[in-house]
Amino acid sequence: MSTETGNPFDRLERLFHEPNRLAIMAAVCDSDKGMTFSDLKEACNLTDGNLNRHLKVLEEAGAVTVRKAFVKDRPRTTIKLSRKGLQDFSGYLAALSDVLDTARTALSSEKGEKTVPAGKTVPA
Repeated sequence: MSTETGNPFDRLERLFHEPNRLAIMAAVCDSDKGMTFSDLKEACNLTDGNLNRHLKVLEEAGAVTVRKAFVKDRPRTTIKLSRKGLQDFSGYLAALSDVLDTARTALSSEKGEKTVPAGKTVPA
């Protein structure tokens, strides 16, 4: 995880900040039993090669576990979030939330408006 500082931008973990890895982590977080390679590929709209490359990076960082097994004589790859992955990804999401709050505050103070709540849009 990135070094903790007062600047929320410094706390964004680059491992998860890449859009495809963010999508993979978000999808896997939503599944207690893990996801099959095929389901994850479809959920994230990735090619086999692209998903493999990102999974390798996430697995080497300890964020996910990749288990290969045979089910009814067919290979099945299952991807699960690791405990370390859950902890690190939660920290990343908290840092991302801080960055977004900082941006909302800057936008609203620039326009002389009240702070924009999360999930709301700034009037044009």
